[in-house]
Amino acid sequence: MAHIFQLNMSKGGVPKVPVREAQVNWLGVVGDLQRDTEHHGGPERALCLYPLEHIIALQAEGHPVFPGALGENITTVDLDWARITPGTCLRLGENVIIEITRYTTPCETIAASFQDGRFVRVSQKVHPGWSRVYARVLQPGYVRVGMPIEIV
Repeated sequence: MAHIFQLNMSKGGVPKVPVREAQVNWLGVVGDLQRDTEHHGGPERALCLYPLEHIIALQAEGHPVFPGALGENITTVDLDWARITPGTCLRLGENVIIEITRYTTPCETIAASFQDGRFVRVSQKVHPGWSRVYARVLQPGYVRVGMPIEIV
């Protein structure tokens, strides 16, 4: 069953650090801040998600990436990532509902997570299916590590 492997937040920048639980409102994880609000955050980019399986595969390629290093708020596990496309809605736990809005454009702030600094490894245009995704919050609430994730 798909579930939340890790929740991540920061006071701006990466890596984001793990937290056990968090409140999610219309702008994302309460207390999570972005330094570059032109390209990150806001209602259409409230949450960033990425699968643990991709992180493990990137590690196997030799990249020093880890959960939270790519700036994702939610590290998922056992979620069928091929189905996570713009327009897809997810239920996190019992109450939180989100809608995937777009693929996340990688930037140089995550370069340290790649052995060669080539952050385009997680670009949807260059490597389809390997991008992080942004989501808007349709129904806020609380989330915690281990909660189920369901495509709705």
